[in-house]
Amino acid sequence: MAKSEAELRLHGLFVRGLAGDAAAYRSFLEQLASHLRAFLARRLFGWPDEVEDLVQECLLAMHNQRHTYQPDQPLTAWVHAIARYKMIDLLRARAGREALHDPLDDELAVFAESANEASDARRDLAGLLATLPDRHRLPIVHTRLEGLSVAETARLTGMSESAVKVGVHRGLKALAQKIRGSR
Repeated sequence: MAKSEAELRLHGLFVRGLAGDAAAYRSFLEQLASHLRAFLARRLFGWPDEVEDLVQECLLAMHNQRHTYQPDQPLTAWVHAIARYKMIDLLRARAGREALHDPLDDELAVFAESANEASDARRDLAGLLATLPDRHRLPIVHTRLEGLSVAETARLTGMSESAVKVGVHRGLKALAQKIRGSR
């Protein structure tokens, strides 16, 4: 079975980190955080505020349990197992808290307005982003909206990492000017 690019990259950094390479371990944690953020965001799409807390809990658990990892086994399977256990803990804790609350009627106007506002915001953001050239729009979409790293965005777009950073900066600056000008 072929190993994914993420598996190969993370495994190499982790094993080097376990061998004492502090820079590799730091890089592993940064890349793992990005990987976990995407993994958990797909599963907790209704709770974006919980994702970052859960990422930090997972990183801490993996750091504390790093001695249990067997280097001949897939790293992402081990990582995802820990993340799933942490996510289950979160869901159990939330279920216990939610049981204490009276449910609100989904027909309330508050929910309809909030859904419309979110839809309007997505449409407005898409419209604003469409006004930017690709060199500014793509880095913003990939790094800020999709959660990819600068390196991943550079590989995906064919841009250099510094061009991605500059694109994000200039694109956000241009968006801010457009918003200020529309008031």
